[in-house]
Amino acid sequence: MFVDKVTITVRGGRGGDGCLAFRREKFVPNGGPSGGNGGRGGDVILEASQHLDTLVDFTYKRLYEAAAGKPGQGSDMTGAEGQDLIVMVPKGTVVYRRDGHDSTQQRVLADLVNPGQRIVVAKGGRSGRGNASFTTSTHRAPRLAERGDPGEEVELTLELLLFADVGLIGKPNAGKSTLLGALSAAAPKVADYPFTTIQPVLGVITLPDHQQAVLAEIPGLIEGASQGAGLGHLFLRHAMRTRVLAYLLDLSSDPLEDFATLRQEISRYDPLLAQRPALVVLTKEDLSSPAEVLRITTLLSGFGLFVLSTSALARTHLEDLRQALQAVLATAPLVPVQAPTRRVYTLQADDERAMQVRRLGEGLFQVEGLVAERLVARTDLDNEEGVKRLQKQLVRLGVERELRKLGVKDGDIVRIGADEFDYRQEEGSGDR
Repeated sequence: MFVDKVTITVRGGRGGDGCLAFRREKFVPNGGPSGGNGGRGGDVILEASQHLDTLVDFTYKRLYEAAAGKPGQGSDMTGAEGQDLIVMVPKGTVVYRRDGHDSTQQRVLADLVNPGQRIVVAKGGRSGRGNASFTTSTHRAPRLAERGDPGEEVELTLELLLFADVGLIGKPNAGKSTLLGALSAAAPKVADYPFTTIQPVLGVITLPDHQQAVLAEIPGLIEGASQGAGLGHLFLRHAMRTRVLAYLLDLSSDPLEDFATLRQEISRYDPLLAQRPALVVLTKEDLSSPAEVLRITTLLSGFGLFVLSTSALARTHLEDLRQALQAVLATAPLVPVQAPTRRVYTLQADDERAMQVRRLGEGLFQVEGLVAERLVARTDLDNEEGVKRLQKQLVRLGVERELRKLGVKDGDIVRIGADEFDYRQEEGSGDR
């Protein structure tokens, strides 16, 4: 089954928790803190592979999560880092990330066109620090340790764009499948009804100079395909990777009208695509008279394109077509691709410090902000010393000041991230 567009969720591994420990050694009366730091969570990495040609595997599994970091241990032992998760995708996969809360707004993270090309799409969480890291000249025996951060979670859209030298463009029943089967070893479905082909088909042909070229059959286009009519809008994007377009026109139909429709739909879909090198192939010449073939050829040549006729069923002029494809490909430029983005998780300092305190109702407040939520997430709320440290950090961050502006009172509920706190104010103290 050919699948060319999927949506998945990727999640970096959680960072390992820091350790709360003290040395207990014989003949060492003052051992001191010895809790080590946790290990960093693993990243999720996408890698392009030339051995895959569809995204079908991603329809069965939608969540990909890297390994978590190991917790720290006593004797200042740091936990092991979580193993990165490498997810293989077909080469030609474009990776999109939802931009903000609007699911319709997406930005390109990478265009994975070369085998082995990689991108980190979800970074692992930072590790928590053990109590040995909190030792200072005035605080010799800290009894707190941090929890590790959760890994980054991202929703991605993967879109596969096929690579081909020549894209066969034509209306339904123009003879694309028959011609592809006659030129290559491909075996596309052929039948006497429209929309026989419902997915792109690739075939490899040998040119007169013994070089090989890849042909892609783009499923039938009809008028309005660029706006969603028929099946063409689903597969027009695959033509974006092709170096040359071959317009297949059925001589038993109205080839001039068909050519105008195809050019119009290609231009509407992407004006740059319509400027690609192209040629016109008149199919089913065995069903037309030589005079009619000559008339149509003369008219179409006025558009500045090379025109030839053939019959795939009768296998006539196939060698002429190979020579024509070789000539056009010899001067056709390579298709430009988008430059990959190396890193996904790039927040500016101003974004990290951003904070908003809102009043949700009587006695209920919400604190939103990356730093505040991280501080809470990294704190062991069952550890008294850790909670006191959190209170001081939130005061320095300005949380209490903003709460007072909104009229917070003792006993009110303050939400930060997934946790809730009872607000208590004492003289000379901050948030509780």
